[in-house]
Amino acid sequence: MKDDVSKLIEVCRNIYERQLVSGKSGNVSARLSKDYIAITPTLKSLGDLEQKDIVLIDMNGEALTRGKPSSEAGMHLEIYKKRPDVNAIVHTHSPHVTGFSFSSDEMKRLEGFGEIKNPYIALIDYEVPGSVELAKSASDNIGTEDVLILKNHGVVCLGKSLEESESLAVFIEESAKTQFISKMLNSAKDI
Repeated sequence: MKDDVSKLIEVCRNIYERQLVSGKSGNVSARLSKDYIAITPTLKSLGDLEQKDIVLIDMNGEALTRGKPSSEAGMHLEIYKKRPDVNAIVHTHSPHVTGFSFSSDEMKRLEGFGEIKNPYIALIDYEVPGSVELAKSASDNIGTEDVLILKNHGVVCLGKSLEESESLAVFIEESAKTQFISKMLNSAKDI
């Protein structure tokens, strides 16, 4: 378990250093067994976490260790309950994907990270961050997808491992950046 928590902290630092999260935003979790998960705490920068900061919670959201779990713990738990194939979740507020979440443009699913089942990344309507409504909407709408954009909020990336979820979070941000640059270049007029 200590190795799992160390890996979770490493992923948090990586996504912080890559600027996929800033300040005290974002959260990461890992399924440690069928009965509990490890999750980042609320209101603490993902770039500064230590082993003692990570909170273990059961599948009902009850803390098994000291600390207060992320306000998005409910969303993580509801996704884990519906998706037994998922062992890690990375939720970021990366700038380009989040930009798409605030726009009326859909984000295309680009080649490079698995089979393209749908041409666009799944998107759900805005729900208050940390709310039961957000947890329900995210878990109801993720289906078999590995990425879900949260309207006016951010993105959730799912994987079989922390490494896979982190890789997907990086890939999705790079995809959004590519689409944004393409959109700007294609809309530029000659002066």
